[in-house]
Amino acid sequence: MTIKNNQNKDRLVASYILCGAGFFGIAGLHRLYNGKTATGLLWLFTCGLFYMGQIFDLLIIPNMVDEYEEKLRLKAGLSVGISNERIFISQVYKPTEKPFIVKLIEAAEANGGSLTVTQGVKATQTSFLEVENALREMLKSNHIRIGNDPISGVVTYYFDEL
Repeated sequence: MTIKNNQNKDRLVASYILCGAGFFGIAGLHRLYNGKTATGLLWLFTCGLFYMGQIFDLLIIPNMVDEYEEKLRLKAGLSVGISNERIFISQVYKPTEKPFIVKLIEAAEANGGSLTVTQGVKATQTSFLEVENALREMLKSNHIRIGNDPISGVVTYYFDEL
């Protein structure tokens, strides 16, 4: 990454100032400031690797700052891109099949607006208990009504809105 990609110019300027302090005997502060604790302490006790590491760091400070900011963004759950937008990293769950209730409604629609528990089991490929419980919940909320089929006498749930 380059200086122009760096979003936080204040951190970049502070890093250069702290790096400059290394030429006056306090080397490694810029590394400590950017989260590089081990090498920061090494620079501190060896005068910036005898000033050679300090000189090299003048060239790589922009990358060091970008890397540190990237780690902070990841820790905060933000995207790692270089735009100013704050996009949260999330996992989006997209169901691969229709919800259970929708399958029941579609089965009732295909059956002329009525549905038996057995027809619901066939349409949803679930147990009788699950289908019956779902239909009872729909009945409690007055979305459907219950009755008996006039010919067979089987308990039938009627979807009057269909």
